[in-house]
Amino acid sequence: MTPKSKAFLGAFLVAYPLDQISKAWIAHSLTYADRVPVIEGFFYLSHVRNPGASFGMFRDAPVEVRLPLFIGVALVAVWIIFSFYRQLAPGDRMTGLTLGMILGGALGNLTDRALRGGEVVDFLHFRLWSGYQWPDFNFADSFIVVGVVLLMLQLLASEGESRAASGAAESET
Repeated sequence: MTPKSKAFLGAFLVAYPLDQISKAWIAHSLTYADRVPVIEGFFYLSHVRNPGASFGMFRDAPVEVRLPLFIGVALVAVWIIFSFYRQLAPGDRMTGLTLGMILGGALGNLTDRALRGGEVVDFLHFRLWSGYQWPDFNFADSFIVVGVVLLMLQLLASEGESRAASGAAESET
């Protein structure tokens, strides 16, 4: 197994089960709309159902429209992830890791939508400054965001290295 495959599979095998186990535990342990303080005034465990996408977008759309749309978007995302994965060099562990995280998150939320009537379980709740509350989210959302941010940073760094190398080559001629 190549280093990229190990990183990809390892990240996926952490992200997906962690997401599914945590959502099952929350659904079993907390009643809907519970909010349990972990760090009073800042971090709470909650139990909310989100029929929408990020920040509740499309939550008011009919389920007959929303569910096929979200499933379609998730399937396109999975296809894109595997397309990128196939193009990676065998030793590209970091990109394999980020793609595995994103895949685990995408399939985690897709599983939720398929099993819970188009909704996902969100349970991480943060209160920030001046009473602002960040919209509740879950581990799948976290894996997607962290994976995308790491992937973007890696792409920016490699672009910078490419420009530096091409600039050095031009100055030598």
